[in-house]
Amino acid sequence: MASTFETVGVVGLGTMGAGIAEVFARAGIAVVGVETDPGALERGRGHLEGSTGRALSRGRLTEAERAEILGRVAFTTSLEDLSDCDLVIEAIPEVMDFKRALFTDLDRVCKPSAVLATNTSSLSVTAIAATTTRPGRVVGMHFFNPAPVMRLVEVVRTVSTEDGLAEEVAGLARRLGKTPVTVADRAGFVVNRLLLPYLNHAAALLEQGLSTRDDIDTAMRLGAGLPMGPFALLDLIGLDTSYEICEALFRESRERRHAPAPVLREFVTAGLLGRKSGRGFHGEEPPANPSSEEKPSASTVAVVGGTAANGTGAADGAAEAFAERLSAAGFKTTAVEDADLVVAVSRTPVIEQAVRLPHPARLVGLNLVGDQVAEVASTVLTSPGAAQVARGLLRILGRTAVSCRDRAGFVVGALLHPHLNDAVRMYESGYASMEDIDTAMRLGCGYPAGPFEMLDRLGLETVRDGLRALYAEYRDPSFAPAPLLDQLVTAGVRSIRDLSS
Repeated sequence: MASTFETVGVVGLGTMGAGIAEVFARAGIAVVGVETDPGALERGRGHLEGSTGRALSRGRLTEAERAEILGRVAFTTSLEDLSDCDLVIEAIPEVMDFKRALFTDLDRVCKPSAVLATNTSSLSVTAIAATTTRPGRVVGMHFFNPAPVMRLVEVVRTVSTEDGLAEEVAGLARRLGKTPVTVADRAGFVVNRLLLPYLNHAAALLEQGLSTRDDIDTAMRLGAGLPMGPFALLDLIGLDTSYEICEALFRESRERRHAPAPVLREFVTAGLLGRKSGRGFHGEEPPANPSSEEKPSASTVAVVGGTAANGTGAADGAAEAFAERLSAAGFKTTAVEDADLVVAVSRTPVIEQAVRLPHPARLVGLNLVGDQVAEVASTVLTSPGAAQVARGLLRILGRTAVSCRDRAGFVVGALLHPHLNDAVRMYESGYASMEDIDTAMRLGCGYPAGPFEMLDRLGLETVRDGLRALYAEYRDPSFAPAPLLDQLVTAGVRSIRDLSS
């Protein structure tokens, strides 16, 4: 049956639920907002009034428009007041037992034609729908926080969803001014299924001592071009929420990369949940020590090309360009045996080169990422002084230095390449189109480019070879290049998006 959505119920008026209520009210739809008790209801009203008040102060709403929006929302503590709603969407905590109990009640209260929707970010919509007598009328409608601002809505259909209903709900999302992406019921859907393994991997690399929190955040923000570093983003999402999404992914996949990093469990257990608790990976920062500023003291520098992951020595051109930059900045370059500092321009581990040098303690690996960042990799033989000199030298050259251990991929490659590989696997499985995946990550995460746009910019062969190097070092199956990626490189295809045209 065709659905009309003129009155919508929202259960749960926390920040997300109140935002969803505002989105519907802004679109001219009557809203019934439900909370468990009068105190929570007033807090929900406060969220809505605060959000529209901020929009008013910024000139995005007039007084009359704000009054109309607030006037469209009725507040209640009784589920019975949802009986005439055409759609009811829940935004209660991510606890399956809570959601299943609520949907049992909604099934009893709501008229038979009503659509019941869950805003879950990771739980099984199928399992929630199974508690009702109308599983065909149950869908996922996943908004992103803050709902009035974020344009993406993931519409999730189950194997039981009535034909055409997901498309009707997607049409409603467009009526709200949102961009819908319609997918089947899999843990994490598109955005969290791609985002959380990347964030979880960053936590694991921090725990393994690859680099520091701040350097990893800097590398991914300035080097990879993402709007936030992984630890700043984890704090924004909430470490408890991130942990639960990883748990949901792991329960479905049983893949190692989805198992929450132990440090996440530790922080959650300690109540350090990110911004919501005032402290997570960031917070209560120690004062800076001005005396720790590095100053280059090397009188001579040697620059050598590293060996690319495929053994071709493809980094030689980058090494020559960097040596020219050093000379232009007034640094003296010399032969390796005479240098105070040896820089190996490489995307791969450089310990093999270090052991062939007369003074291996003087060698650091260097990977130039984008226009702003340089990763400085120290081997087990690199002296602290050599790494310090390299960082100071890079600062003079206008680069932000990111320190890391000598591991395949350094920081950016180790995090970004598996993330892009996951996107290829998602497309290869038929779960979502390249266009929908790119759209979801741009609108849901604020990425300047979607994964497939990034993949084409970096180069399919570069990413494939980077993954091979990661797999060779860590022996983690998730780092093995997706078969499609391998095949495209072998076939000489330059743009993966040519497949969708």
